Amino acid sequence: MSDAVANNSIELPLFPLRTVLFPGGRMGLRIFERRYLDMVRDTLRAQASFGIVWMPEGGKEVLSPGERPATLAIIGTEARIADWDQTADGLLSVVVEGGRRFKINHARQADGGLYMGDIEWLPEQLDQPLPPRSEELHELLSQLGEHPHVQRLGMVLDVDEAGALANRLAQLLPLPEEQSYQLLSIDEPLRRLDALHEVLDGLAS
Repeated sequence: MSDAVANNSIELPLFPLRTVLFPGGRMGLRIFERRYLDMVRDTLRAQASFGIVWMPEGGKEVLSPGERPATLAIIGTEARIADWDQTADGLLSVVVEGGRRFKINHARQADGGLYMGDIEWLPEQLDQPLPPRSEELHELLSQLGEHPHVQRLGMVLDVDEAGALANRLAQLLPLPEEQSYQLLSIDEPLRRLDALHEVLDGLAS
């Protein structure tokens, strides 16, 4: 990805979640609230995107008049709809894929309850080839790719760059969400991969 990414501020619909979406990662969402059904409909019609942003425990999805959404994380990830379907119980099921990271400068809650963020895209550093020490992590990703749930997501797992490997693993592994967010906040691809390795070593000890 080019180092030169426009950082002009734009307004983007936001979907707060208790989990983190990584660039290139995929996750399934079940949509039932009107504000998000409308958001997905508008996104599909316009072939546009929205933002997924982590909301830590204790965060509030509905604000009182005049209350500031201070519980939203500052950094989020662009989400594009890769697939969608209607479930047997009538809910909308979508699969989203992570795109660019962004920083929220200001967020507000519209009358319908949907969060809107004044955001700017974060400049991304060029990804780096996988270092030799990443062989075990690459093998772990291959093993995760054999799980039927991961296969249904259709995520690209044939990666040979440090940032892509870190992003895919962080998306699929059951990491503590605070640590996932810390990984997402790291700009440099090799540092993100090293940090993921440290997190996994800490969980294994």
